[in-house]
Amino acid sequence: MKSLKLHLFFVILLFSGPAEAARLKDIAEVKGVRENILIGYGIVVGLKGTGDSSTDVTGQSLGRLFTKLGLDVGTGAVKSKNAAAVIVTAKLPPFARTGNRIDVTVSSIGDSASLEGGVLLVTPLRAGDQNVYAVSQGPVSIGSIADGTTKNFPTVGRVVAGATIEKDVDTNFAGKRSFRLSLHNPDFTTAARVSAVINAELGGKFATSRDSATIDLVVPFNYDGNSVELLARLENIQVNVESRAKVVLNERTGTIVMGDRVGITPIALAHGDLSIEIKADQSANAPATAQGANKKSEKLFELKGAANVSDLIKALNALGVQPRDLTAIFQSLRQTGALQAELELM
Repeated sequence: MKSLKLHLFFVILLFSGPAEAARLKDIAEVKGVRENILIGYGIVVGLKGTGDSSTDVTGQSLGRLFTKLGLDVGTGAVKSKNAAAVIVTAKLPPFARTGNRIDVTVSSIGDSASLEGGVLLVTPLRAGDQNVYAVSQGPVSIGSIADGTTKNFPTVGRVVAGATIEKDVDTNFAGKRSFRLSLHNPDFTTAARVSAVINAELGGKFATSRDSATIDLVVPFNYDGNSVELLARLENIQVNVESRAKVVLNERTGTIVMGDRVGITPIALAHGDLSIEIKADQSANAPATAQGANKKSEKLFELKGAANVSDLIKALNALGVQPRDLTAIFQSLRQTGALQAELELM
């Protein structure tokens, strides 16, 4: 049989021990405290002949603009390759206040060749409720590669601090009597621990785990009207975070990411000219050992003891297993139930 060619691949082990402590602010967020997406339609002018060649949309927009400015030229009568129709997007931060400035992204929607040197005209930005929360305007920067000549994406640019917030986002945050925390990675054990550490910190039954991702928090009477101070106190407490046993495999790059709790039950596996046998060692506390042999052009490998995915990866790597073979092996292990973890292929 044709032997497998040696193919090196990276193995990344995320050893976390029984549980890793993390700040509450790094594993959860307060419901409602988030960014909002703003969007608007605008015109970039001042281009050096690199604007839209079609006048259907851009020409009509310029005609309407001139009408508002007191110049009657008729819609669609303006033809210019120095202008381009664009979509303007931005992220409205939580607790945004009138007068704050935010960056905007400008993207061409016509056949403009480049937005370099252009200026975005006044563009209202609306949220999902159709209300205008910001107005943008300013010179468009498209950036360039380090050599200063090659442009990254000439039809997409940014206007730094190009939008001014025109409407406050009302939340009455300080006066809230309760909050809901959402875990970034839902887990029942972690949710229960979050409730426990919050109650221990506050000295009472104020937090309740609603499900694997949600913790409801009642504001103690001594923090009434001082919710900011309450969350500032809680967001830095340490919580032991649980993680699921999971293996992520990227076949294209040969990269494997996994945790330290991924085990493999005793099993015999054959793949091409490769044979692997995982045996349970009866001796107490026997470390996992590996033995290899070459017999009749076949590659044999035996794992003994408390074998886990780490041992298997080292064995396969030593035998020069290629990523595509590795993918097939792990899929087979998962289907037979030998792999005691979730498998995700990228």
